[in-house]
Amino acid sequence: MDKPKDKDKLPDIKDLTICESTGQMIEKARSEGIVLGFDRAATMKACPIGADSACCKHCAMGPCRLNSKDPYGKVGVCGATIDTIMARNFGRMIAAGGAAHTDHGMVMLDVFRDVISGKITDYEVKDTEKLISVAESVDIETEGKSMEDIAKELYAELERTYTQVEGEIPFAKRVPPKTLETWRKLGIVPRGAMREIMEMMHRTHMGVDQDYKNITTQCSRTALSDGWGGSMVATEISDILFGTPVPVATEVNMGVLKENEVNIIVHGHEPNLFESMIASANSPSLIEAAKAAGAGGINLVGMCCSGLEMISRHGIPHAGNFSSTEAILVTGAVDAFAVDIQCIQQGLMKVAKCYDTYMFTTNPRCKIEGCDHLEFHEDKPLDTTDEIVIKAISRFKGRKHPVQIPKTKNTSIHGFSYEYINYMLGGSFRGSYTPLNDNIINGRIRGVAGVVGCTNPRVKQDYSHVELVKELIKNDVLVLQTGCSQIALAKAGLLTPEAAYLAGDGLREVCETVGMPPVLGLGACVDNSRILIAASEMVKVGGLGESLADLPVAGCAPEYMSEKAICIGQYFVASGVYTVFGVTFPIVEGTAFQKYLFEGLEQEGLGKWGFAKDPHEIAKMMIAHIDKKRKALGIDKTRERKLVDMAERRELA
Repeated sequence: MDKPKDKDKLPDIKDLTICESTGQMIEKARSEGIVLGFDRAATMKACPIGADSACCKHCAMGPCRLNSKDPYGKVGVCGATIDTIMARNFGRMIAAGGAAHTDHGMVMLDVFRDVISGKITDYEVKDTEKLISVAESVDIETEGKSMEDIAKELYAELERTYTQVEGEIPFAKRVPPKTLETWRKLGIVPRGAMREIMEMMHRTHMGVDQDYKNITTQCSRTALSDGWGGSMVATEISDILFGTPVPVATEVNMGVLKENEVNIIVHGHEPNLFESMIASANSPSLIEAAKAAGAGGINLVGMCCSGLEMISRHGIPHAGNFSSTEAILVTGAVDAFAVDIQCIQQGLMKVAKCYDTYMFTTNPRCKIEGCDHLEFHEDKPLDTTDEIVIKAISRFKGRKHPVQIPKTKNTSIHGFSYEYINYMLGGSFRGSYTPLNDNIINGRIRGVAGVVGCTNPRVKQDYSHVELVKELIKNDVLVLQTGCSQIALAKAGLLTPEAAYLAGDGLREVCETVGMPPVLGLGACVDNSRILIAASEMVKVGGLGESLADLPVAGCAPEYMSEKAICIGQYFVASGVYTVFGVTFPIVEGTAFQKYLFEGLEQEGLGKWGFAKDPHEIAKMMIAHIDKKRKALGIDKTRERKLVDMAERRELA
């Protein structure tokens, strides 16, 4: 296991994570000579030039390294300035991140096509109401048509999200008119995701686009093709096929593992594999085989984003977020570990081998050297998932390593889809976001924040997420969550109605009246599109401005680490949302490009970027922005409804 050298001093575990379970496993791993990502990060110094995006390796005349302390002191061999280099690097991160979620969405659309054509029979359309509502949102006439015909028309329409070369992507119809008008004026309405990503890569090739503002325009258009395109398709089709989430209580943290059962973890992003794993884990014959091997049953557990989809739809227990994926193998209790795509650390394979855990890659897009590959096919899914269960049972029967499972388990509630929030606020017959808008206008709720994204081993795991959200809800800001951030908050006990006692008086009153947590878990990182739809509905309901940029909202990814996060951030900024990132930001401060992202985009009618490392500072920045928007709307003063008595009536007369 790539052990640290004697000269490498490892940091105190309390400085690496606030997750007690993960801390226990880091300590156990160290005692057994196993190196996890936390310790690799401690002994691998980040490149300061790369961190500032002050280097270019896009051609063989380089790599060219510019000095971030004197960014305009020199240029690249081709003459590229620091602003051109940073904009190109930024654009390529957006292209890669957008491709990840867009490809995920296209896979879901392919599965949808094969389900409605009868090629795939193990899945079916489970939510016909969602099918109809999505179809109507893109102007498909549904009255008097069969579900099959509606589904086929919807597939044909949504396919344009990817393949269209001219025009506007289908879900542009969901964008508030004033926001869409701004996009058209700036030339950033996406055509098709494939075209936008291709053009982004072309523009950033050596000798093509060399104007940082022009590159940023394509950054916005590419990112929007993900947020309002690929990611939105992924979420909507997943809901149609597997059911739209509603709140469900479940348990999170490593304590969900069971020593006397066959433990199987699924980690990745596409829900197809996990949905089939549920069927295999509940197969009577396989349960009987597990019991014959001496187990009490089969315990299926999720991690990362596919786990978040399953926690939202089925209440499947969740063991931890990205930074804990290696650590959980150190328990010795994991009998099989199946992965598909995205956020899969190559180091997992080495840790799995140390504990004789069967690890399988299942997607042709993601293979790992030395890892067994069981390819998953949606037209015969049980062939793969049954085999994973069988291998897990055999590992349980022959367990060689002592099992040490942290005892901590936390109860949390997840599954707050846009549709459920609509119902929760208004009921079955009067579903509406009006109560949300009204309580923002009257000041009980100060604003709304999306706190999303990854965990990053270069900072203390979960700390920034938890501290930031505590500060936000204390100041009456309702928080929406997706991705690994959601599990950080769940472990901290903030995704339950009881957590309202930590909120300010106004937000607490609303939460207690509705019976909801002050922090709402919406799903996986691909489900950030749910936040976009909710924000658009806030504009539609009225009273909070005419565009997304008018809303008293802000977003943050306090521990981001992936290119997907940069793409997500840019599509929120381009949609009109102030978006703050933590850890680091790929930019040199004081440059023209930095000022354009952090100030100029807002002046054009969009949102803007922000950056800070300290979660309390981030909270101040987000709250200040929300207050600025409240003032612009004229709702910065509390306006309670008041009954007028007779004396006051006479004065009015």
